[in-house]
Amino acid sequence: MNLEDLHDDYDTPGLEASELGADPVAAAAGWLQEAIDAAVPQANAMSLATADATGKPSVRTVLLKEVDTGFVFYSNYRSRKGDELEQNPHAAGSLTWVTIHRQVRFAGPVERVDDAMSDAYWATRPRGAQIAAAASDQSRGLSSRAELERRVADLEARHPGAVPRPADWGGYRIVPRRIEFWQGRRNRLHDRIEYRRDGGIWSARRLAP
Repeated sequence: MNLEDLHDDYDTPGLEASELGADPVAAAAGWLQEAIDAAVPQANAMSLATADATGKPSVRTVLLKEVDTGFVFYSNYRSRKGDELEQNPHAAGSLTWVTIHRQVRFAGPVERVDDAMSDAYWATRPRGAQIAAAASDQSRGLSSRAELERRVADLEARHPGAVPRPADWGGYRIVPRRIEFWQGRRNRLHDRIEYRRDGGIWSARRLAP
């Protein structure tokens, strides 16, 4: 397979920092909404990179659930990502929208959202998703699929109504110190605008593709 042949001959309008504005978090939220409006499949699918205390990295895809002062996702606190964030509370994320030739990358320290926010989001999840999250000892070994299904059946029997949010499940927020906007251009002369935060001030610069 010649992977060099797997590319598109496309062009898009140029990108300038002035178009993105002074607040790159708000600009990232705007790009996400544009991806949703363009019917990009699973537009909030986010690659999330973490590392353990020794710096060994791992990456997986999670769902970005909110953009407020940062980028919010939810997980089991005892999962591999949760363990790594306890050891090294920094992460990087990437939203890639291939069909519209855009990407947003961001990195910074990670904090847990407060219990009220986690409770509010948990209440919006379908019952089946609540049961699944409560039944899963995420990232830990399972003897069989049947073991997981037994846990699900037990939770369904014990909680015929509302399913309480597990104490070890909730939200994280990546508080960005760096955000990069990537816009695909012809001949791979892509536009890249990087924002970095120093204290409360964001500064922007163009990066070579």
